[in-house]
Amino acid sequence: MTGKAIEIQGLRKTYRATAKTEAKEALTGVDLDVPRGSIFGLLGPNGAGKSTLINILAGLVVKTAGTVKIWGFDQDRNPRQSRAAIGVMPQELHLDPFFAPRAALEVQAGLYGVPKSQRKTDEILELIGLTDKADAYARSLSGGMRRRLLLGKALVHSPQILVLDEPTAGVDIELRNMLWQNVRKLNDQGITIILTTHYLEEAEQMCDEIAIINHGAVVARDTTPNLLSRLDAKTMVIEPDAPARPPAMPDGVTVEERAGGSFAFTYPSTRITADSVLEAVRTAGIRIRDVKTEQADLEDVFLDLTRSV
Repeated sequence: MTGKAIEIQGLRKTYRATAKTEAKEALTGVDLDVPRGSIFGLLGPNGAGKSTLINILAGLVVKTAGTVKIWGFDQDRNPRQSRAAIGVMPQELHLDPFFAPRAALEVQAGLYGVPKSQRKTDEILELIGLTDKADAYARSLSGGMRRRLLLGKALVHSPQILVLDEPTAGVDIELRNMLWQNVRKLNDQGITIILTTHYLEEAEQMCDEIAIINHGAVVARDTTPNLLSRLDAKTMVIEPDAPARPPAMPDGVTVEERAGGSFAFTYPSTRITADSVLEAVRTAGIRIRDVKTEQADLEDVFLDLTRSV
């Protein structure tokens, strides 16, 4: 056993050609490790290979080549143990409309072979906020409640790893906050979380580490702070005390005039200091009313990396 929740080496997946589609290589040789106990973000544009990767982890798609270990269990040699170590909350709302939440959780636990004495149905219902709807038909639940039930179904076998595939897509703010509270609580209990999301601010706030996948390959993997530091550009916004023309700047500094008469100076922080930008402004005779800086966010990093491939 290792300190890694997931170990992936040389993972490839090629979908065969059909009468209507050409052959497609969805994963082109992914190498990726996910540390135990972390909240790990898996990001990428549509069609990048995220869903294929998740479905391989869940045992729903057969890989073409490579090795996958889940909680130390090789997926080929120990398929039952590796599958038991992971729970997946899918993006799609696939639920039997005639099962109540309690019954749905019991059936799911039975499918995983969890003995009745070891099931945590009531505990899970309380966690996901469906205790008062435990015996209501799933078809009567709101969309948000159904998404909570999907989370519950992913937890019935007490997995060490929980994969959340776009868990907050299309949900309201209240449910989103509840989901993240539950994620934090589960992570505090030692469960490793793998998160895919299109809401980059969520990944920035929640994830310890992030991998960005594009065209079937991992183009970046690092801690969230280190990823954010990859963009060298910084922006300083200065509001003049009186209307002014854009001042001359050192080579490498770009100037953008914004609404209200303020100027945005973008510069490479490794070569040009903020002091040199301010000095150029003062030399131009501009008195400064206000100044602020803008840092790169995860969206900037994401766009920069996926644009370069």
